[in-house]
Amino acid sequence: MPRPAPPPAPAPEPPAAAPSAAPSVYYPNCAAARAAGVAPILLGEAGYRPGLDRDKDGVACEE
Repeated sequence: MPRPAPPPAPAPEPPAAAPSAAPSVYYPNCAAARAAGVAPILLGEAGYRPGLDRDKDGVACEE
């Protein structure tokens, strides 16, 4: 007598969402960044954007 077929394997769970980076923060200008207490902002930190880095050295709102 043939063996019964094994039950189907359970469907794999979807992969967990990758941890997200720091939430996106936007400061319209350096005065707003200073008012929020985050200036200077280093390249890679939340809120950094080239438009705030006048001398393009990787440090925004450094004055």
